[in-house]
Amino acid sequence: MTDRADILQSELRARLPETLPPRLGVAVSGGGDSVALMYLLHAIAQREGVAMHVATVDHSLRAGSADEAARVAVQATHLGLPHETLLWQGWDGTGNLQDQARQARYALLTNWAHRNGIPAIALGHTADDQAETVLMRLGRAAGVTGLSGMPNSRERNSITLLRPMLGLTRQQLRDYLTEAGVDWVEDPSNHDQRFDRIKTRDALLGLGTLGISAASLSRVAENLAQAREALARYTQETARKITVVDGGDICVDRAKFDDLPNEIQRRLLIGIIAWIAGPGYPPRGSAVEQAVAAVCDGKTLAMAGCLLTCQGDKAWFCRELNAVAHESVRTHQTWDKRWVLSGPATEKTQVRALGEAGLRQVSEWRTMGKPRPVLLSSPAVWEGETLLSAPLAGFSNGWSANFTPERPEFYTSLLSH
Repeated sequence: MTDRADILQSELRARLPETLPPRLGVAVSGGGDSVALMYLLHAIAQREGVAMHVATVDHSLRAGSADEAARVAVQATHLGLPHETLLWQGWDGTGNLQDQARQARYALLTNWAHRNGIPAIALGHTADDQAETVLMRLGRAAGVTGLSGMPNSRERNSITLLRPMLGLTRQQLRDYLTEAGVDWVEDPSNHDQRFDRIKTRDALLGLGTLGISAASLSRVAENLAQAREALARYTQETARKITVVDGGDICVDRAKFDDLPNEIQRRLLIGIIAWIAGPGYPPRGSAVEQAVAAVCDGKTLAMAGCLLTCQGDKAWFCRELNAVAHESVRTHQTWDKRWVLSGPATEKTQVRALGEAGLRQVSEWRTMGKPRPVLLSSPAVWEGETLLSAPLAGFSNGWSANFTPERPEFYTSLLSH
């Protein structure tokens, strides 16, 4: 191993978990970054007894993409690594191509990981990618969270996505590949000025005279990531003091909320909405500010699949009825991606939202102490139009409602937002 390879492997290893899983995936497109990741990570995996698996996503968006995937397969085979090409044919020619391709890529990769018993996938994002992300978000006037860039790791579809090369530049990786005699493919879309990221990449080249580089912006992102972590922990501590988790709903003390710094108010609301509605893009700044004002003013507001309603000195956050009104599953299936109802099921029982029709069949719902709208979106067991159970509305009738194992505890979830 050369000094260059030794240095790069040390930097890469420092950003990986202390103990690697026994099976580790790596996403390789054929470009210089991901090919370098495959070779560097292969050496680490061999030393640590880790079985490494390679996947290439072929988006089928341009001629030659299949050949590039086949080329990666040859390189992986040369290293003794199993390889699979994952084909995407889901673009209908409308919408944001890059965003749709990115979402499809993650879905294909995480599904591949599940099929092969792989708990984590390494991705080839570099310090240059991080710098471009920071600049793009700066253009959108992002706050601390946005400007902290991409995290070293995150969960998606119950798979850990690792980014161990955020401290390495593209040039370092290409110098390593050149020295090792390893070829890579240059994606022509990397020069397509229709894409904002490519415009940002070119703009970054012109900032060098100001001392702004991929490495410096990557360090800025790391500094802000530390600030983000501190704010997240403060938000979590605050949430434990001013909120109560009641089933799948969150009750907030309005007076104590009103006393919080605006940044903590915003973070708390974003965390609540993400926990109730599930993962996805957080609501935009203006929508969050409207929600902050609604809590302080005692108003009702629907946003991002959630409903905020106030009752006296309390603000309740719950699922919005419209978001789940048409969802119906068998009693052994997951409802609203978070609830599993257990009880004396029959072939005819279904899980649907309680709704107005169901609430009229629950005579004691007022004893729950919850506002009426909060109960309407709760899960209930039905047989036709007859309500059999509404566990979260005080009518269990032999049934229970529990979160799926994948659903994180609320206070813990705040550290990931």
